[in-house]
Amino acid sequence: MTTETLTPEQIAKHYSAAMDSVNLINAGQPEGMTAEDWADCLSRNKEHLKIMLAKDFWTTEDLSPLQAASA
Repeated sequence: MTTETLTPEQIAKHYSAAMDSVNLINAGQPEGMTAEDWADCLSRNKEHLKIMLAKDFWTTEDLSPLQAASA
């Protein structure tokens, strides 16, 4: 895996997007969403977090919420 060189602003955008997934997962199934759609949504967001956790550009960001939500 090659080391990605990102600006602090780019890293912040990646972190914000990952936290969007964390917040969506932690909020639980939205009212009106089918169980099947929720399962698909959970799966996609957890996979997103696993991909982001594998990145090597993180600096001082707290990755524990990403780790917890991806489990």
